[in-house]
Amino acid sequence: MKFGTFITSVKPERIATHVRAAEDIGFESVWIGEHMILPTVSESKYPYSPDGRFPAPPDVPFHDPMIALGYAAALTTKIRLATGIFVVPLRNAIATAKAVASLDVLSHGRVLFGVGVGWWAEEFAVVGAPFNDRALRTREYLELMKELWTSDEPVYRGKTIAVEGVRFYPKPEQKPHPPIVVGGTSDLALKRTVRYGDGWYGIAKSLDEARTLIERLRGLERAAKRVKPVEITLSLRTGHAITLEEVKRLGELGVERALVGLPLRAFSEDELARFHDEVMARM
Repeated sequence: MKFGTFITSVKPERIATHVRAAEDIGFESVWIGEHMILPTVSESKYPYSPDGRFPAPPDVPFHDPMIALGYAAALTTKIRLATGIFVVPLRNAIATAKAVASLDVLSHGRVLFGVGVGWWAEEFAVVGAPFNDRALRTREYLELMKELWTSDEPVYRGKTIAVEGVRFYPKPEQKPHPPIVVGGTSDLALKRTVRYGDGWYGIAKSLDEARTLIERLRGLERAAKRVKPVEITLSLRTGHAITLEEVKRLGELGVERALVGLPLRAFSEDELARFHDEVMARM
């Protein structure tokens, strides 16, 4: 089992202390959530809370994930650097591909590119991005990014974006490209994972829900005759700190990476050390 934690701090010195401690303790990856801007009036429903409310006030600070992970890369040597989750259709696909490639080169191949289609219609409206075709644009943007990362003379023609007659460098250090980890628990998100993802980022409120989601994912893999199974990353959000028994149960379900803590709440260095002693050291 691999373990990841989250960057939740704003101040650079706190980020530095946290990511260095996580790497020293033995965490495999550090993840960062993102929103470009937070609407103060919203009718959109957050998919991971019972009441549909986003579990943070509109003044919660979100760093740009690529800049924050670039800062973390300069402070560390081993821990992987993950977006969890990057809202692909909010931004220009070529600019995103460039940022991911640069981060991968500058970190010596440590990027995990966690992606999603987004859910917050009001955020899309504020930044001027279409909302209704976001799933199509996500698919095409990912296809384009793979082409840019792997081809010397990239050519891509989609319904929402087309590229030819260009060169794109630097290429990512990881070959063929950084792993793409698709987030989401809807049937469409799971199908997107099977088609485009190297991994899946799931959120579950219980072990039973985790089991159901994983069974659905594996069933879709079988139906698609996918050869290489998707790597499963899971954030178990039961309302209490994840226990050794729960981690063992997740492993039995096929989870390969468990995320510790929450993307909106600071997880202190003392909590990291305690988790190591109570769980990681006893696996």
